[in-house]
Amino acid sequence: MTICISSSIIDRQIQLRDGRKLGYAEYGLPSGKPVFLFHGIPGSRLLRHPDTSLVSAQNVRLVIADRPGMGLSDFKPGRRLLDWPEDVLELADALGIERFAVAGFSGGGPYAAACGCALPERLTAVGIISGVGPIDAPGALDGMLASNRMGYTVGSWMPWVFWRMIFGLYYRDIRRHPEKLAQMSQQEPKADREIFAGVGMRQIFIENFSEAFRQGTDGVAWEGWLLARPWGFELKAIAAPVFLWQGEADVTVTPAMGYFMANGIPDCSARFLPGEGHLILFTHWREILARLTDQDE
Repeated sequence: MTICISSSIIDRQIQLRDGRKLGYAEYGLPSGKPVFLFHGIPGSRLLRHPDTSLVSAQNVRLVIADRPGMGLSDFKPGRRLLDWPEDVLELADALGIERFAVAGFSGGGPYAAACGCALPERLTAVGIISGVGPIDAPGALDGMLASNRMGYTVGSWMPWVFWRMIFGLYYRDIRRHPEKLAQMSQQEPKADREIFAGVGMRQIFIENFSEAFRQGTDGVAWEGWLLARPWGFELKAIAAPVFLWQGEADVTVTPAMGYFMANGIPDCSARFLPGEGHLILFTHWREILARLTDQDE
């Protein structure tokens, strides 16, 4: 499957201390305020807002890294959520960035939380946008899309090979019918369907999801297995200031997850958006960048 983006800023790599390669993309101004954005699942460094000029307009240097086994980043067997902050720290050091904000969208939310726990002295802020929360939160799966609910319920006690099988079937299907990546279920809220119909959005999703499977299914499958299990740290251990955004009509990540995190993180400023769904990253991008870099909107 061909990726349509072609730019040196999109396809960068560093070599980590353990020998793995970590892929990343950069947008915005090299002199801007640094923000590391963590993609969802499936996802990759090709996640972006269709209007990339917004990053420069907000005086931001945006860095988006592929997590292990996706895009240009080598797989890391047995990794935990709390291993990700070490990769982020090595990338920040390689880029000469001392202090920075992190933000996690959807399945990237727990990784932003992990950085807030492990790297508080390096972070200026943490953003969690439609972020997956602990599955043992009260009512966490209530109202969730049936496919997601089944994955979390069954996947929490099934071994990793279960996730490998599920994503293997998904991958084979989208290779044969890539147009399925440009479709949205009628079960999704109206707000999300309208966002998805916007100019350029379908192509962004096709590129982003396809790149997640560049190396096959292992990376994505491991992500699914990780997020269906305990995180390995408590929300009260997050020492950095957190900004949280959650759509109240979201059926991919439920509002119950958002409320649980907002109440459990010591320094959390949360905004719950009535009638909005999962894709609020794209409609509130300017606000998110402003909050994470301490700017006026």
